[in-house]
Amino acid sequence: MRTAFTSEQLADPEVAASAGEIRKCVHCGFCTATCPTYVLLGDERDSPRGRIELIRQMLETPGPPPASTVTHIDRCLSCLACVTTCPSGLDYGQLIDHARAHIETHYRRPWHERLLRALIPAVLTRPKRLTLALALGRLARPLEPLLARAKLAPLAALLRLAPPRSAHAPFKLAAEGKRRGRVVLLQGCVEPAMAPQIRGAAIRLLTRMGYDVVLAAGEGCCGAISEHLGRAAEARTMARANLAAWSRAGKIEAIVTTAAGCGTMLKAYGRVAGQAVPAKDILEFIAEAGLPPVTRPQPLAVAYHAACSLQHGQQIKDAPPQLLAEAGFEVRAVAEGHLCCGSAGVYNILQSELAGRLRERKAANIAATGAAVVAAGNIGCMAQLAPALDAPVVHPVELLDWVTGGPKPAAMTAPQTKAEL
Repeated sequence: MRTAFTSEQLADPEVAASAGEIRKCVHCGFCTATCPTYVLLGDERDSPRGRIELIRQMLETPGPPPASTVTHIDRCLSCLACVTTCPSGLDYGQLIDHARAHIETHYRRPWHERLLRALIPAVLTRPKRLTLALALGRLARPLEPLLARAKLAPLAALLRLAPPRSAHAPFKLAAEGKRRGRVVLLQGCVEPAMAPQIRGAAIRLLTRMGYDVVLAAGEGCCGAISEHLGRAAEARTMARANLAAWSRAGKIEAIVTTAAGCGTMLKAYGRVAGQAVPAKDILEFIAEAGLPPVTRPQPLAVAYHAACSLQHGQQIKDAPPQLLAEAGFEVRAVAEGHLCCGSAGVYNILQSELAGRLRERKAANIAATGAAVVAAGNIGCMAQLAPALDAPVVHPVELLDWVTGGPKPAAMTAPQTKAEL
């Protein structure tokens, strides 16, 4: 793609990086077949190829971007399916993040959008605030239909995502048996409030594998939510605070994450904060280090939902289903597995109508597998899909922990109806 940036514009490193990525686009159109919003809407401006053209025009033209450009960029899920299919190796993640930061700086949104976009990171990146918000959300759940009819879809979406209460189980951080090393386990912000059982399962599994687990003091949000909202400086500050916290943790083998969205962000720290880190998704780490002996095989049919941040953002595709199969589960593939479920960070709040359509499409494909349980490696996907499915939705690490000596996943211990979720 041809560009016409001035030398003054290219003096900005971010603009120069984006200009380089834009020039890689050859208009082949491979990305359109895998882009969820293009599949739904059929509008070229809602495809990666179309958005790249809009971003080029926006960055080359001084002043605030047109509202129409903002609309089409806002509709991007950042699922990065286009990255998987792009033959030119274009870093669309860098490009869309820069575009959102540019919009945040140069475009003034309506007051209610500004308020919502300020509240999201103020609550979701702080576990104590999020825990309180979820408790209030459960109490207000009966109001969801009223809010939807009153055209307050973002608030209705927030209530829909509030999961049932989860118990905090005690855990030990010291390795069992022969010690193999130390890892930092990212504590996260959304997952501890919405599904604390995932952390417990990960810690039990890692210590069973012979690793001491470190919960780094001073660690906070990875910055992904802020980055997706275009709040680049805020995301950079969070990243640097985490880098400082991990530097005090001593020698470690890896920084392990149980939320795929966080893992994608950590693997971008070299670009975001100028310092790369040895980040590993929990399933990636287990696949490399080796699954502990399976002591209680469970021949259940499992539908594996591949989170976009895992399969596209981190290009981890084979390890999760292979681990589940190695553990004795019957893994069933989900049709259109490359398409996003609509969670996409906070997309299901900001773009609830499109997110709802994607969720129903994904839920129908998962239900068609007839699996007894659904495994998803990202808390956002789990929260998005659970209300639309009859089968329990769990993290793969919960299943792997179960068959190697841990407890049965909480979501599978008692049947829950959609009304209860």
